[in-house]
Amino acid sequence: MNRTLIAVLAFVAWSAAMFGAGWAWRGDRAEGADARQQASASAAAVEQVNQTRATEHTQADKLAAIGVKHEEDRAAASAVADAVVADVRAGDLRLRDGWASCETQRLSDAAAAAGERDAAAERRADFAGAVVRAGRDADDQLRACQAVVEADRAGSG
Repeated sequence: MNRTLIAVLAFVAWSAAMFGAGWAWRGDRAEGADARQQASASAAAVEQVNQTRATEHTQADKLAAIGVKHEEDRAAASAVADAVVADVRAGDLRLRDGWASCETQRLSDAAAAAGERDAAAERRADFAGAVVRAGRDADDQLRACQAVVEADRAGSG
């Protein structure tokens, strides 16, 4: 064979080998870039999940604290109602005359016996305690609900 033909064939083989090597290197490099991009996307997704979980845990802790405070207020409410009853009975707390309108079925004080008056005074003190307890429970419930709404708005804002 002629030297020129051998040189051309060697050049063509060399070029084909270089083209193949370049093509393989380019493919490996593209796969590496894809792998880095997927790893970056996965890391971002993990970070987002961790942030979401941290926010959920913070919100859960806030709501748990609100629940504990509400239960403490509910436990203390009976003491307030009992104190009102004791103060009314001791004469330290006087009720307005508007309470008398709740006792429309009662006979007039002049016609009522002394025992009935004492029983009415006891019922009146007990009723005052029950009304204070109901009001206190409603206030505690409202405060707890407002705290939950505020915590929710602070967490989503």
